[in-house]
Amino acid sequence: MSTPACSALPLVLVGPLLRLIQPQRLVIWLVGSQRLTLNLHLAVAAQEQQYPLLGERCQVLQIGERAFIHLIDVALDEPLPYDVQIDYDLLLEQPGQAAQGIKQWGPHLLYGDAQRANFVLRERLDHLLHGSCRKPHYSAPDGMLCADQLLAEPHRPEQRPALLMLSGDQVYADDVAGPMLRAIHQLIERLGLFGEYLQGSIVDDSTELYQHPASYYQRTELLPETPSNQGVHKRFFAGVKKPIFTSNSADNHLVTCAEMLAMYLLVWSPTPWTLLDDSLPELPPDELTRYQQELGPVTDFRAGLAQVARALAHLPTLMIFDDHDVTDDWNLSAQWELTAYGHPFSKRIIGNALLAYMLCQGWGNQPQLFTELVAQVGNMLDARDSTNHLPCAQQDELINRLFSFHHWHYVLPTQPALVVLDTRTRRWRSEHKLREPSGLMDWEALCEFQQALLDHPSAIIVSPAPMFGVKLIETVQRIFTWAGQPLMVDAENWMAHRGAAQVMLNIFRHSRTPGHYVILSGDVHYSFVYEVLIRQRKHGPHIWQITSSGVKNQFPKRLLDWFDRLNRWLYAPWSPLNWLTRRRAMQVTPLVPSRSQSGERLWNSAGLGQVYFDEQGLPRAIYQLNADGSPRVSFGLEREASAEAELVQPNPGA
Repeated sequence: MSTPACSALPLVLVGPLLRLIQPQRLVIWLVGSQRLTLNLHLAVAAQEQQYPLLGERCQVLQIGERAFIHLIDVALDEPLPYDVQIDYDLLLEQPGQAAQGIKQWGPHLLYGDAQRANFVLRERLDHLLHGSCRKPHYSAPDGMLCADQLLAEPHRPEQRPALLMLSGDQVYADDVAGPMLRAIHQLIERLGLFGEYLQGSIVDDSTELYQHPASYYQRTELLPETPSNQGVHKRFFAGVKKPIFTSNSADNHLVTCAEMLAMYLLVWSPTPWTLLDDSLPELPPDELTRYQQELGPVTDFRAGLAQVARALAHLPTLMIFDDHDVTDDWNLSAQWELTAYGHPFSKRIIGNALLAYMLCQGWGNQPQLFTELVAQVGNMLDARDSTNHLPCAQQDELINRLFSFHHWHYVLPTQPALVVLDTRTRRWRSEHKLREPSGLMDWEALCEFQQALLDHPSAIIVSPAPMFGVKLIETVQRIFTWAGQPLMVDAENWMAHRGAAQVMLNIFRHSRTPGHYVILSGDVHYSFVYEVLIRQRKHGPHIWQITSSGVKNQFPKRLLDWFDRLNRWLYAPWSPLNWLTRRRAMQVTPLVPSRSQSGERLWNSAGLGQVYFDEQGLPRAIYQLNADGSPRVSFGLEREASAEAELVQPNPGA
């Protein structure tokens, strides 16, 4: 990672990322090293269209001396045609120079001999990719490469996925490798990302934080040693030991807004990495050993970023958060909330992560919902002091407003309808025991969810956590909850809270909600597919729970094998244990993965999920694309009559 000899920065640092694409609307996100003068060119049906990106068409937020977020939101003169390739270019205009297109300023973003990037607006959501949980320093290959390889294969426009749905943990703000944190700090300095003042910590501001000896692997020491702070220690820095599932490490937990924003730039583009060098932070021997062990996976992650950026420039991508986008176990229980929001330092950490999510993810999903918040962000950024630190009072005011914002979820009027749920900020808190897990959505949010579904013949629901999970694992989580330790096992599932579970199941039984549901989920780091029917209802809804493995994360293999085997034994169709579950009125049938060797129901491999839908919104083929290059796994719904519509299987390892 040697520093370029020339000190000039690339004009475009990250992007373009295609976000919301509709017949008369095009939303694109990118980051430049300065405020860019851009011109959007579209080639539609052999006709050239130009859109100078001025005024409301391109909103710009300066997040650093040399870093500017651009959200391009263009209302188109004529509706875009469906199912045809539309070429596009973003021309950079500079005084006294010829305009440069993507071919000149971002050749790594183009496929083959193409002169411009392109996209396809699909008439129906008949082919989707989905995934979650992309941890840069995890040892598995990056599943995002599956999307790039899929697009690189020859295909017709109608064969392209309608969109990529990222359903949580696009970044891990709470679990950061030392080399990644080093890259974040170097990028903050190189781009001059704005600093901030900190309260409730032994450091006064972000500059002191970055230079403090505890900044690497010892962030637990950033809080004063007082009895009232012990809960905050455990929540954010010491890590919560989870012997059943994982052992999470939070000792490099990101703190400042600049750290959060730099993380996004580094996971979506290879360009920021070219601005960094190979120098090491000053570390004691044991931490240096850990740092060097983490360096290999981070280097491998970086090597694939050009392909990841290329896919994101060609495939419309929608997003929603889960806990690691902010912090592990975010809002898991009322007790968690009292502890985390009751301390100014931890409250700032959560608020900074949510602010970064809004600017880098949420804003591009439905820009019109964020107009007032973005204006408030702009005012805060413009009010920075002479040392480029953000005004503390305005930052706290903005964070308080983010906490009360209730429009992170969204519904798209597609065919079938796409309903993306916020399962993090509107929790159904336990009224009796504050330590018990909260419901993933409260009663009001669930009512809104039901209203969004009314009278649709079919719907695709994006729920970060599976609505219908593995019964044995949910039982283990329930046992730990009874023992007063829900944090030990991530006891977050739809069945963990009686009220939320009952309302959710009642929604599926409502006569005016869709006859067909497909639920897309992630979070658990393994893949499975359930076909769900309501017992004793001939014309009840038909539900598919489709869960994809982590994009770059996996469940511990031997442990998952045991869970899979025990679950098949203990919760077989004839088992009386099924009558002890809250979904006993449901007939849940697991679909066996095509590469199952001993009847396994769970597939454990990093990658992306791929689903094909028929004209009624029913899934006709369900796959898991494996990041390691092995053949994709089918979940038994392939319908040969429609096989010609599929793309050639990607092979990221080729």
